[in-house]
Amino acid sequence: MFTGIIEETGIIQAIKHGARSSQITVRAKRVVEDVKVGDSICTNGVCLTVTAFGADYFQVDVMPETIRSTGFNLLKPGTAVNLERAVRLMDRLGGHLVSGHIDGTGKIVRRWEDDNAVWFKISAAETILRYVVEKGSVALDGISLTVASTDAGSFSVSVIPHTQDVTTLLHKKNGDLLNIECDIIAKYIEKLQQHSSTGPKIDMDFLARNDFL
Repeated sequence: MFTGIIEETGIIQAIKHGARSSQITVRAKRVVEDVKVGDSICTNGVCLTVTAFGADYFQVDVMPETIRSTGFNLLKPGTAVNLERAVRLMDRLGGHLVSGHIDGTGKIVRRWEDDNAVWFKISAAETILRYVVEKGSVALDGISLTVASTDAGSFSVSVIPHTQDVTTLLHKKNGDLLNIECDIIAKYIEKLQQHSSTGPKIDMDFLARNDFL
């Protein structure tokens, strides 16, 4: 489990392609300080298992399903990626609960500046947008962000200067893809509601009436 608070940006050092899978080596510093084989490192929002490491790198295997569901097929040596180690129980949860399991990708359709903030408007499929609510949380390339607004086919986030400085978002441009993970709590509520034959219907109106929104 992760928080979406990025610890550092790493650089893709090498990619070894299989038939439908990949082995990726990431150059990093902070996230390998106490790493061991089997640890999880969230890489651009994707939970990956460390298979080998050194003083300034770690290596992971990426299975076909991950490549199909994310923008990892666009990675190449030299690409910067957001990195976060798994959260420890004694850590502060500064962002929101992030599993590192990507729901899909979205495309940047507009980017603009607003004083010290930078806005991004992201288009995404309805299967993703159904879980995205105004003032709720979303993870973009592993970054915990607050949804500022939504419309029929997209949502927007506003990025503070600190996030601009310590993540890869500021280097993104119109047309770029982002890995999206929706708030896991919304998905659990929907699943429970589908299998519940008693009690009130839990929908957006119910959540609003009971001060969850």
